[in-house]
Amino acid sequence: MTAPASAVVLAGGQGRRLGLDKALLELWPGTPLLTRVVQAVAGLCPEVIVVTDRPQRYAGLGLPVRWAVDSLPGRGPLAGLVAGLEAASHLYALVVACDLPFLSAPLLSHMLSLPRDYDALVPRWRGQWQTLHAIYSRACISPARELLVLGQGSVLALLSRVQVRPLLPREVRPYDPDGLSFFDLDTKRRLRQAQALAAAAGRTPSPP
Repeated sequence: MTAPASAVVLAGGQGRRLGLDKALLELWPGTPLLTRVVQAVAGLCPEVIVVTDRPQRYAGLGLPVRWAVDSLPGRGPLAGLVAGLEAASHLYALVVACDLPFLSAPLLSHMLSLPRDYDALVPRWRGQWQTLHAIYSRACISPARELLVLGQGSVLALLSRVQVRPLLPREVRPYDPDGLSFFDLDTKRRLRQAQALAAAAGRTPSPP
């Protein structure tokens, strides 16, 4: 049986391309996206940490989380990852972005169940690393900080400096055949697609 892991939700993006705060977007009426993501991981991990540079903005949501302040806002998700891992009580942390509306609990549970002989467990889907739907060890903190000093803000740059265990598409499909877990809301077009997907699933999302 694998040891418990922390959960880290990254909510530091400014949503410039989307034109609104993604964390507060109510794709489903009455449920901000940040709330939905926190609920998805809270059932799998004993500790949930939300990383943001403005925790006061989300205080009214009443989330059962610990807050970690991104001390380098605007430096990209790598800075948020460092803040989350430093705040985590466990050696490993399940890390997801706050703009993933279709997270699959079975897929996340499978990832958490795998032997932790890696620094990072990162899915590969359609030829892309899904770095913000992954599990990281606190061993990633030092190389990530080195990259930040060099001006790097992308988590992708970290993968060449740590031991990565890819989660291949054939391992993902039994739990999430269409890879909707990795569907993020970073443009208005993606938002419209997400609304259509939600409606097709029998739910009526609210307008942006």
